[in-house]
Amino acid sequence: MKREILISGTARETRVAILEDDRLVELLVDRPDARRMVGDIYLGTVEAVLPGIQAAFVNIGAEKSAFLHASDLIEAEDEDEPSDHDDDNGNGGGSGGAGGANGGTRSRRRLPNIADELKRGEARIVQVIKEPIGTKGPRVTAQISLAGRFLVYMPFASKVGVSRKIENREQRAKLRDMVSKLVPKDPGAGGWIIRTVAEDLTEQSCKREIEHLYGLWKKIKRKAGSVRAPALLQRETSLTRGIIRDLFSDKVDSLLVDSKVLHTEVVQYLKQIDPDLLERVKLHQSETALFDEYDIEAEIRSLFKPRVELPTGGYLIIQPTEALTSIDVNTGRYTGKKDPESTILKTNVEAAREVARQLRLRDIGGIIVVDFIDMESRSNRDKVLQELRTHLGHDRARTKAFAVSELGLIEMTRQRVRPSLWQSMTAECPTCHGTGRVFRPEVVVRRMERSLKRAGAEHKERQLAVRLHPEVALYLVEQEPNFLRQLERQTGLELEVRDDPMMRLDEFRMMAKPAGRDVTEQYAVA
Repeated sequence: MKREILISGTARETRVAILEDDRLVELLVDRPDARRMVGDIYLGTVEAVLPGIQAAFVNIGAEKSAFLHASDLIEAEDEDEPSDHDDDNGNGGGSGGAGGANGGTRSRRRLPNIADELKRGEARIVQVIKEPIGTKGPRVTAQISLAGRFLVYMPFASKVGVSRKIENREQRAKLRDMVSKLVPKDPGAGGWIIRTVAEDLTEQSCKREIEHLYGLWKKIKRKAGSVRAPALLQRETSLTRGIIRDLFSDKVDSLLVDSKVLHTEVVQYLKQIDPDLLERVKLHQSETALFDEYDIEAEIRSLFKPRVELPTGGYLIIQPTEALTSIDVNTGRYTGKKDPESTILKTNVEAAREVARQLRLRDIGGIIVVDFIDMESRSNRDKVLQELRTHLGHDRARTKAFAVSELGLIEMTRQRVRPSLWQSMTAECPTCHGTGRVFRPEVVVRRMERSLKRAGAEHKERQLAVRLHPEVALYLVEQEPNFLRQLERQTGLELEVRDDPMMRLDEFRMMAKPAGRDVTEQYAVA
């Protein structure tokens, strides 16, 4: 598979695009005013302990208190070592190490009583594993992890694990033996995860990284002893460095950067961690913008549209809600040439590939329900599920897809570490308040009519000027030309209609003349 990384940077924004076979599959955006927190390490103060939900709230100096669950206080008892899905989730493997240590086995572990482990007012070192999303504050873990190029160091763990993506048994054993021999032998020295990129790790590089990560943890502990909580102890590396550290390997064909400052940063960082990759780094100097040259800007704009076209004519409708994201699959104009079941299978298989891509691209997390077109054959349903799971295998976030139900639904979950692009790059529409719908002109006119009749019944006003959106005013002129004359006779009011392009489509204003007082709220009705 051809893989490329494009980095476009300005003083106010850095964007990273990841391409597979010339198709955009991931987009990461970092801005100074919306700094990423995942991977940051804090000395926090326990504000409240809630035994009923086995959780605590920790003040780390953020706008909202962080959530700490009892499962994030103890080392995981995974039978298998974490994969690189757990090493990193887009901005530094620090959070991923914690995720790898704690992910997937909570139901099988005996959790401590959180009231026995934490006390109100206690200071505790914690690490952010999930950004604040919506009304929720960040989520933190007490199982700290520090990510390097080849290893993840976990001070409170006790094992040496190997990424599941390294499948060769001999190679796994060799790497485990090398790291076990080189790690500090001090009691409580911590645990280590060997990352996928470490397949060709040399003893010299391994020793250097162990010393660096172990020294970094000592520095964090010293700082924790000299500051007052809440305080930031260690900030996760920048988005650019995180991408280089976690994703850029000999499996990536090229890395293009359009900023001289970022190019210099990338080159200097690679000289330290992997000089052999320098020849794959290029500075984009064309007059055409980097993202324009790869047709990425157009694709970014389409990310916020609910409809996604499929190659053969079918389409997806993606609708995020508060509780989950629903994805509906439709055949559209594709009718096929054979039997209906064959047509439906082809559309569903295509949709499964695109669903996996869109989840990565839009960074959708949480509960996802995909409504595939109903299939009669169990074998066909299994084919669609297998196709989805295969393509989800390329995702760096942890995912789990359940079997296709009799209704053609696939329920799945995807690790949510930060708000989706839809949440982080868009705001609620002040007109529709997030519904995506506004009242039609005829409905606005009926609402206005009821308000004017109330004003006439109270006999407090004699002259009113009504301001409307031009589209609603045009509806009145074309569809109800006698409306004003009839309403004046019914209410005894003198009425004047004015179109106002500054008005919202489903809004109207009633202004008392000649003073020009706004009396809309006084007479407003549903």
